[in-house]
Order: sequence, then C-alpha cells, then structure tokens
Amino acid sequence: MITISGKSVFGGVSIGKILFYQRNDKAIKRERVDDVDAEWKRFQDAKDTAVEQLKGLYEKALEDVGEANAMIFEIHQMMLEDLDYLESIENIIRTQEVNAEYAVATTADNFAAMFSAMEDAYMQGRAADVKDVSERVLNILSGADTGIREMNEPCIIAADDLAPSETVQLDKSKVLGFATMYGSSNSHTAILARTMNIPAVIGLGEDLKAEYNGKDAIIDGFTGTLYIEPDEETMKAMQEKRAKDLEQRALLEQLKGKENVTKSGQKINVYANIGNVSDLGAVLKNDAGGIGLFRSEFLYLENSDFPTEEQQFAVYKKVAESMAGKKVIIRTLDIGADKQVDYFGLDKEENPALGYRAIRICLTRPEIFKTQLRALYRAAVFGNISIMFPMIISVKEVQKIKEIIAEVKEELKSEGIPYKEDVELGIMIETPASVMVSRELAKEVDFFSVGTNDLTQYTLAIDRQNSKLDEFYDPHHPAVLRMIRMAAESAHAEGAWIGICGELGADLELTEEFLKMGLDELSVSPSMVLPLRNRIRQCE
Repeated sequence: MITISGKSVFGGVSIGKILFYQRNDKAIKRERVDDVDAEWKRFQDAKDTAVEQLKGLYEKALEDVGEANAMIFEIHQMMLEDLDYLESIENIIRTQEVNAEYAVATTADNFAAMFSAMEDAYMQGRAADVKDVSERVLNILSGADTGIREMNEPCIIAADDLAPSETVQLDKSKVLGFATMYGSSNSHTAILARTMNIPAVIGLGEDLKAEYNGKDAIIDGFTGTLYIEPDEETMKAMQEKRAKDLEQRALLEQLKGKENVTKSGQKINVYANIGNVSDLGAVLKNDAGGIGLFRSEFLYLENSDFPTEEQQFAVYKKVAESMAGKKVIIRTLDIGADKQVDYFGLDKEENPALGYRAIRICLTRPEIFKTQLRALYRAAVFGNISIMFPMIISVKEVQKIKEIIAEVKEELKSEGIPYKEDVELGIMIETPASVMVSRELAKEVDFFSVGTNDLTQYTLAIDRQNSKLDEFYDPHHPAVLRMIRMAAESAHAEGAWIGICGELGADLELTEEFLKMGLDELSVSPSMVLPLRNRIRQCE
C-alpha cells in the first residue's frame, strides 16, 4: 500500500480505480519565420477559433453545471482578448521573428509564473486558467487532437491539475473524486468538487505518478490522504468511514427546507459566503437562506483594467435574480493587503494589513467607488441586495460614504436610469476601533457583519498568515468573543441586526455561544450550511 498526503478541499471518502488524465504532449519548438505579419495573422485565426470553441463549452456547461459555473468559459473568452496577453504574443513574434506556437507557450509560462507568485490564493488559481486558454490555442495551431480518455466506469480522476475546459468534458456521473499533484483551494478542480459534493485532495506533489493509472485507490477527503492499492485493514476502515459519512449526509439532506431554530424556539438566519458568481450553484444546492458575503473584489482581480459599470451591473444583477428575492449582501471593493491588483498602482507597504486598503481606497479614489455604487444601486432593482462596507473605523467614514451614495443617486435620477432608493446598508466589524464605537456606528447603518478573521488578527496583534505564530493565534480568545458580544449589544440597542461572515461563523464549537449573544445571522461556506443548521437545531 502506498500512502500519499495532500490537502483536502472537500471531505468524504471515495473508493475506486484511478484514471490518470492524459493530455496530448506537444513539443513546442522555436522556429524562425520570414513573414511576421502572416504569423501574427495565423495566431489571430487560431485565437478566433478558440473563442468559438469556448462558446460551445459554455453552452455544454450550462446544461451540466448551471449558468453560474459556466461563466468561467465567458471569462476565458475575455482572457483571450486581454491586451497584455495579446501584446506579449505579438511582441515575441515580431521582435524575435519566431513562430506563433513559441510565442503563445512563452507568454503562457510567463503569465502563469506571475500569477503563481502572487500571495493571493485566488490569483494563484488563475495560473491554471491562462495555461488552459493557451493550451487550447496551441492545439489549434498544431492541429492536435484534444480528446480525453474514455471513462468506462466510475473512477477517481488523477492529474497534475485540471483546467475548467477539462473538467467540463468529464462525465460527471462517473467521477468519484479528484486527486491532483498541484492546485489551490481556489482552483477550479476544488470549486467543482465542492459544487458536486465529492471528495477531493490537492497538493499531492510528485508522489502522485501516472503509473498508478488503473490501480485501486481510496481518497480520504477528511484527512487529505490518498491510498494506492490499500491493504485489507485500510479498505475495511475506509468503507466504514464512508458509510458513516453517507449516513450523516443523508440526515443533513433531510434538513433542507427546515428552519434554523433551536429546541427552545430561537431562530437565526444561515447564509453563505461566496467569492465568485461560480459559487452560486453551491449556495442553492446547500439550501442557504441567502448570501451573507459576496466578495466583489473578484471582478477587479480577474480584470486587466478597472471593471466598467456595465460589467459590474451584469454580475450583481445575475446574482440578485438567481437568489430570487433572498438576501444578497455584497461587500464593496476590498483590495489591498494580500489582494494586490497591478492596475491600481498601489505602492509597496511595510505593513499592508494596516495600510491603504478597502474603504480607504474607495474614499480617496471616489471615481472607482462611484462606479461600483452605481452598478449596485441599479442591480438592486432586480432582487434583495444589501451593501456592506469593509474596514470601517469611524462614524465619519460612514457619513462620507452616505454623502457619496447621495451623489450617485442624484446622478442616476438625473440620467433617468432606474435604481432602488432604499437599499439596506451595513458595515464590517473587523477592527477593534469599530467595536469600541459600535453604538455610534449602529445609529448610522442597518446592520453589522463581523469579519472574525481580521478582528482576531487586529485584536491579538498576530499576523494570521504567519505559520510561526500558530501556537499563539487563538480565535476563541476571550477578548475576541467579548468584542463580538459588545458589537451585538450595540447593534440591538440601536435597532440594527448583526451577523458573522468570518471563519468563526462555521465553528460549531461556538454556535451555542453565538446564539446566547443573540446574533441574528451566521454566514458560512456553502458546504457548511447544513452542518450548521444541524448544530443549531441541537441547541437548547
């Protein structure tokens, strides 16, 4: 038996044969060309063909995984039209007088390396995207067959990593789980696994070899372990673990449509956090009561320039319509700190977590803020949208936000553009300062949402991304819990409601404590909605 350890992205146990994903290996050679204009035209023709193929994949994905998850293929079309990407390819062809294949492969490697080097996990996941779209163009240029190995039986898909166009072509009914050498928790393999509710392990490294194709294997998605040719004892233990998990899932499924109410009758809303439109399917599948945190910065992270009002409006409208009247809380732009975007032109800071980020950027660059607010107020006509502002530390900031909102409404009104007048407004409670003046802040807004990740970091003066400090980092610290309680008391005293959208919301050990505090809402990852509902219903 061979045991390989990686990182779990979705729990559960799957047992079956490994099918190692096979790609057509192409040897990309650097060749000198005499006519650079003709070579650039050859690339453009291949790119146009790739766009047409992606349109077809979008239609297939619509049927297989729904509109939200199909959007990645629209994004891939946009990536093929990205000016930086195209300029790089054209520059290599013209200045080095080389073939289009070499120019595309070099640009793909450069861009993928750039994304992988970024600290933000979401941007790291985009490395696979640029490789995927480039691979498609290379296949067209070289005339390579893009077919995949046929799946004759249910199996565990193994690969170095899987791109969206590869996952969409898989027969979903025969996928037992995913095991990949690389990838991040924000990769499309991970997103698909969470959407399909199947076990997945990433980051298995070079220990996962193509020679294991066809061998019996087990994925333990709870521990992030892959067993190749498991022995009898391991097989028995994993079968028992799988049976117990399936039994638990069946019980949780019965909770769909049920209320989030304790035995004594106390009710609380359970919403879902999402980072992209592609997560909408998981929200609906897991029966969340609404969206408690929609991280709008993905629109900025995915673009090579500031997203337009129309781009943003289309996304917010889609989310509002898809949720069919359920609450959708959209957090305004939270760029800065670990989420850097080149075209913002932000200076390098010694301590970015305490620096120029989030609402501080919005209030000092109102032209960016106004574009987002216009899109949000327009989209609010199509559903139940609330707007939330991050990194607030003073009443003065909230008052300034309201002044800008008034200007935006006046502009929309004078232009004859429909918008919703009475959009619910809230703020993130994620700084000790916001807690200490929470009573005053509650008079200005409709709700609070506690961002426990940053609140813990700032309260304990510990960088939550520094692994050397793990033994000191305590999200259950009494000071953190007292701050949440204080914010809850302030909100309720002024008639506002309060929820949690940070990681602590999904901490089932604290659920009863949060109920005692009188919190009105908990927002968690989609896969935690039913386990949290189960815990709430067990509380007295």
